[in-house]
Amino acid sequence: MRKEDIYKNIKELLVPVGAIALGLLVGAIIILMIGGNPIEAYKALFIGAFGDKNKIANTLARSTPLIFSGLAVAFAFRCGLFNIGVEGQMFVGALAAAYVGANVTGLPKVIHLPLTVISAMLAGGLWAAVPGVLKAKRGVHEVINTIMMNFISYALIAFLVTDVLRAPGQTPRTVGILPSAQLARLSELVNWSNSRLNTGFLIGLAACAVIYYLLWKTTVGYEVRSVGLSPMAAEYGGINSNQKIILAMVISGALGGLAGAERILGFDRALILGFSPGFGFEGIAVALLGRNHPVGVLLGALLFGALSNGGAWMNFSTDVPVDLIVVLQAVIIFFVAADQIVRRLFPKKKKDWGVV
Repeated sequence: MRKEDIYKNIKELLVPVGAIALGLLVGAIIILMIGGNPIEAYKALFIGAFGDKNKIANTLARSTPLIFSGLAVAFAFRCGLFNIGVEGQMFVGALAAAYVGANVTGLPKVIHLPLTVISAMLAGGLWAAVPGVLKAKRGVHEVINTIMMNFISYALIAFLVTDVLRAPGQTPRTVGILPSAQLARLSELVNWSNSRLNTGFLIGLAACAVIYYLLWKTTVGYEVRSVGLSPMAAEYGGINSNQKIILAMVISGALGGLAGAERILGFDRALILGFSPGFGFEGIAVALLGRNHPVGVLLGALLFGALSNGGAWMNFSTDVPVDLIVVLQAVIIFFVAADQIVRRLFPKKKKDWGVV
């Protein structure tokens, strides 16, 4: 690799790293302003996220849906699309997983589990295809469409889980997922943790690898990225931009559906009303922090999972409000979005980076 390329890659890598550092600095100032000790607070935050094997497993479990939702947002971004509807796509994917996982009987696990996961991906992909088609064929902005479809999915899930699919005598939730469709939990495989971390995390790692390969090692990925950079130039080069827009939205929606499947099949093992605290929207922040790259998305998801899990312990140990975690996330994303603030901190001359 040329020194110029190394220089460019280092600068791009340091943008999110710098944003995290600045975010923690702002958080420390806020902690001092409310009479707290930043060192003790951050120490408690770290212990809460990684202090023992159970905390590590819980952090990974909290990060898992963010891997899928972050990949979903990032893939659409690469095609120049802003998919705000990952939360809704996650909901319909969860609905499909809950129905197939609980009502299709008599199948061995080797068939039932993949069928259930694929059903969730298809549901999410088809849900995202609607704004994709409207964008490609009618020029309707995907942000408006995906936001509106979020509301439709919320209402649909609320109606079905409360009135149609509700388990008898239960709070709003469906009947449990059959064992043949469940994702195995770590606690069931090894005597290491009582966390609900499940094999969905491994699927998330595989999804990162697949999306990386698809975007940077295949013709389809090149065409998707080309449309994202310039639709007119892509058309001039013989690429069907409308087709790639629809395809990107379908793949993005399928990843959102996969996030729903992981929560239903491995974590909750039933569709519970309000099962997502906003994983789809957090995926937007994860994708921005990860610079829309699968590896960056993975690291961003782990960071946000650690902040969420460690925040509760920080609040318990130091009385620093858990709301500080939301502030930290917001400030980090602010600095990622306003990356010129971070870039001004970098050395100005290439020789200072070791580039002649």
